[in-house]
Amino acid sequence: MPSMTSGTLAGTGSFRCAKCGYVLTLAASDTLPACPSCGGSNFDRASLFGARFRHDGAVVESEAEREALLAEAHEMIAEPGEYLVFEDRGETQVARLTGEWTRIGRSLAADVRLDDPTISRRHALIVRGPDGLRVMDDRSLNGVFVNGERVEWRTLEADDEIVVGRYRLHFLEATAVEENAQAGAGAGA
Repeated sequence: MPSMTSGTLAGTGSFRCAKCGYVLTLAASDTLPACPSCGGSNFDRASLFGARFRHDGAVVESEAEREALLAEAHEMIAEPGEYLVFEDRGETQVARLTGEWTRIGRSLAADVRLDDPTISRRHALIVRGPDGLRVMDDRSLNGVFVNGERVEWRTLEADDEIVVGRYRLHFLEATAVEENAQAGAGAGA
């Protein structure tokens, strides 16, 4: 059916690449091209409403992939602190949270810049407070999810998963004990 692979029906012109999660938005009678990000041709409908923003159908991450990502991140972390870890274009990214606040979004002014059309320019903030770090939705269109639940704000705990657009951001707290244990393991080899 042509209307299912084109943007001809009102509100139905957004498609997500099943391979990499890239979102295409079509206008009028445009038809789906190959994915500009990965070249794939398998697309699912994307919606601005509903469960897709729990990140269930976007970039699927198995438990083994998650563990591999976090293990690689721990190797990259050189000092104690709080970090966001995520995958971008097949590479592990580690962002240290050092300031009073950290901006997450598509804007060039964002501290953690995520290039994805489902992410607002000012999507989320991570704010340091007396009770620790708190993630806050910065009036984004598609929302912020922590451990699968849409939130306006939430105090972060170690190993929380924050979902914005197609990105899964993992909150890590690296302690001096972990750093010393890694250094000791490396010295004994």
